[in-house]
Amino acid sequence: MDSKNRFDTKNTHAVARAEWLMGLLAAVALAIHNIGQINWFVFVGLFLVIDVIGYIPGAIAYHRSPDGDIHKGYYVAYNVMHSLLTAGAIALAWALIFGPEWALLALPIHLFGDRSLFGNTIKPFGIPFEPVTTPEFAEFERKYHGGHPEAVLEKVDSGKA
Repeated sequence: MDSKNRFDTKNTHAVARAEWLMGLLAAVALAIHNIGQINWFVFVGLFLVIDVIGYIPGAIAYHRSPDGDIHKGYYVAYNVMHSLLTAGAIALAWALIFGPEWALLALPIHLFGDRSLFGNTIKPFGIPFEPVTTPEFAEFERKYHGGHPEAVLEKVDSGKA
């Protein structure tokens, strides 16, 4: 993937997920190391608010929709709440108002977990809200692989990938 070809293959997506997994493991290790200092009420609240605002309303709307078409506002809510930028802003504001605390690890644990364990990232408007392979992507993958996975290896070996 590069700035002109913004897509993931199964392998590049797996590598990105492995990188997110390292972030998740680091955040969980910090939480375990400081387990006695975590305010669990705050931790659980911060962990849940991401999905309470950013995922659950869109998932309900998607499953209630006869054709899966939902308002773009649900995508925006998901993307805002599942952004490391938003998590960083929340953590910074919390630390400035209430002081830094280990419960803030709930934010990266949630986001790194979504990305590493479930493979979820920001949702573009043009795909279904819930994970479904679109016919367009299936066709792209078929063409990319030239009909079979070995075609990718040939491109790499020839230096044309």
